[in-house]
Amino acid sequence: MAMVSARLICALLALPLTAAGPAAAQQGADIASLTIELNSLQPSDRGCRLSFVANNGLENDIEKVAYEMVLFDAAGLVERITVFDFKDIPAGKTRVRQFDLAGADCAKVSRVLVNDAKACAGPSLDPAACMRRLKTATKAQVAFSD
Repeated sequence: MAMVSARLICALLALPLTAAGPAAAQQGADIASLTIELNSLQPSDRGCRLSFVANNGLENDIEKVAYEMVLFDAAGLVERITVFDFKDIPAGKTRVRQFDLAGADCAKVSRVLVNDAKACAGPSLDPAACMRRLKTATKAQVAFSD
C-alpha cells in the first residue's frame, strides 16, 4: 500500500510540471513583436508604389523606425537597396505607409528583404528590438522576409 501511495504522490506532483510545459511554450510564442506586412506593389506615375501595414505589438512607443530594404529582380539579382522611413508607430497601433520607388517596375520585383534597421528610437526602447522582434508577412505576390 505504501508503494501505491508513493507512486500516486509522484504522479500527482508531476502533473503541474507537465501542464506547465505547454503553457510555458505558448508564452514564449506570444512574445510581443513589431509586424510589417508587405501589402501591395502597384505601378504609379513615379515607378512602383509599395504599401506596408505596420503593427507595433511592442510594449513601447516607437518614435522613429527606418528599415534598409533590398529589392531583388526576377533573376534574384539585387535591383536596389533603399531605406524606408516608417516614422512613428505608437504601442498597440497599426499604421499604413506607402513608398514610391522612382523608375522601378513592380512586375520585375520578385523579393523584398529587410536588411537592417537604420533607425529604431523610442522611450525605453532597446534600439536592437526593431530587428530582433521584427516579424514579416506578405499579401503581395512577392516574397518578403527579414
